[in-house]
Amino acid sequence: MKNLIYGIHPVRECLKSNSRPILSLYFSQETHSRELQAVIHLARRLGHALCFESKIALDRRSGGENHQGVVAVCSIQSYVDIQVVVADLGPSALIVLLDCIEDPRNLGAVLRSCAAAGVDGVIFTKDHAVGLTPVVSKAAAGGLDHLKIARVPNLARSIDLLKDKGIWVTGIETGQQTSCQDMDFTLPTALVLGNEGAGLRRLVREKCDFLASIPTPGPIHSLNVSVSAGIVLYEVIRQRSLVSKVV
Repeated sequence: MKNLIYGIHPVRECLKSNSRPILSLYFSQETHSRELQAVIHLARRLGHALCFESKIALDRRSGGENHQGVVAVCSIQSYVDIQVVVADLGPSALIVLLDCIEDPRNLGAVLRSCAAAGVDGVIFTKDHAVGLTPVVSKAAAGGLDHLKIARVPNLARSIDLLKDKGIWVTGIETGQQTSCQDMDFTLPTALVLGNEGAGLRRLVREKCDFLASIPTPGPIHSLNVSVSAGIVLYEVIRQRSLVSKVV
């Protein structure tokens, strides 16, 4: 099957990672930004054939989305089996689980933060959730090509599997008395983030070892799921960097 990637950062990262075959590359005849030229040079250096088209033609290829002058046709982003995600997890394991994320831009932004934080894998649900669409790829800005991503029918069972591997599971949810800053994220950790509106489902919440919230001293007490993911992942990195400095 084929998939579209569009945008400078997603196409560049796909080229650099060589994680899946690129079948065709289309560039705008009118756009000559420095970043786009860098992608053109990279593609040529890697031996890809390039096609140059009008912006109108690229608009049609991307379905009217903001392609920034480049569209790639590649093999579809493949999911991995959950056993691949949980294999060989070490003492600094970091997994992110997503419970029914429906907005593709939210999912893409979360995956971008996961790639930046160096998570070992991402697990999300098949039902009532968006998959790895071109819009997700664009929002992830290349993050998809640096992540192991599993899509599962039952997130609660995945949590049980992680627990069997010695991973401590923390659900992030507004209103919990425990702050994410009070958690010990130096342990092998899995973070669970819920749906944009409904949050964590009951069974998923009950399966978590801990529940924690993000401190919000202002008048607004809930955050976008992608913002929440970035904040909590940074807290994990912060805690672990402090430990590494002490060691």
